[in-house]
Amino acid sequence: MIKIENINFQEIKQKLQVKKPWDDVIIFVLNILIAIPLFIILHQNLINPNWFLNIDRVILFIVMIVVIQIILRLLRKFIIPCIIVYLLVLGYGSTIGNYGFNNVYDDYNSMMYSMSYNPYPQDIIIAKLLPFPNKSKIINAIEYQNPKVRNFAVMATSKYFKDLKGYSEYRTIIQCFAVFKEINSRWNYVSDPKAGDYIATATESLLYFSGDCDDHSILMAACVRAIGGTPRLIHTKGHIYPEILIGSHADLEKVNFLIKNILFPNESRDKKLFYHVDERGQIWMNLDYTARYPGGPFLSEEILGALTLD
Repeated sequence: MIKIENINFQEIKQKLQVKKPWDDVIIFVLNILIAIPLFIILHQNLINPNWFLNIDRVILFIVMIVVIQIILRLLRKFIIPCIIVYLLVLGYGSTIGNYGFNNVYDDYNSMMYSMSYNPYPQDIIIAKLLPFPNKSKIINAIEYQNPKVRNFAVMATSKYFKDLKGYSEYRTIIQCFAVFKEINSRWNYVSDPKAGDYIATATESLLYFSGDCDDHSILMAACVRAIGGTPRLIHTKGHIYPEILIGSHADLEKVNFLIKNILFPNESRDKKLFYHVDERGQIWMNLDYTARYPGGPFLSEEILGALTLD
């Protein structure tokens, strides 16, 4: 008589299941990539108790790693296939010269650098997630590290307001206003082809100082950033224009005096300054191609999106 023992099918399934140690490696690498920017955000926004050797931050980072690891392991059935597909897409992009591994590496490094020096690092991530027309093309076109862009911006600072003394704390803003003056005095508006949007790079626009609103915004933002200013692009209905970070309301008062009485007295006479106040209370001043002075009238006021470059 054949004796049939109870069979534990769960144990058999576990024995037959092929272990994939590389899954754990991928999950852990993804964990670190998520944890670093998240830690920067929490570090900047949480009160620092000033524990010895910053033990509180060490504990915070370890707890984050553990929590994220648990979450990722629970979702590994969905995460691993998505990562594999993503790697294949990046591999294909690298092969044909489109968005690939190098672009991801550069974007991540740029984001880390910007977050490290921004008192509100979460804004960097939010800005990348918010909708903005042709965002990736525009970001790539803002070639602020290109020597031609830097040299042009430096030339403008030597041409205008060079001998102004007594305002050293606003030197960078004054120099950015010099860039504004040079670009806007030479800009020639030319429409895009009928087929669709044409995004000119900053160096391309330097050749003829011509293009539409997004081309002007790209050039202005690139030059402002090339000499230490903080620009952002504003998307409204059918229009994009650049703004520059001024600072607080106290800074606005001093900049207002400079524009009205020293830098652009004729252009701004009997006129008001136009600016936006963001959710942090920071002042951003209009640098549109339609303006004859920084803070000139808005062509369109309704903000649909903002792309900050810092």
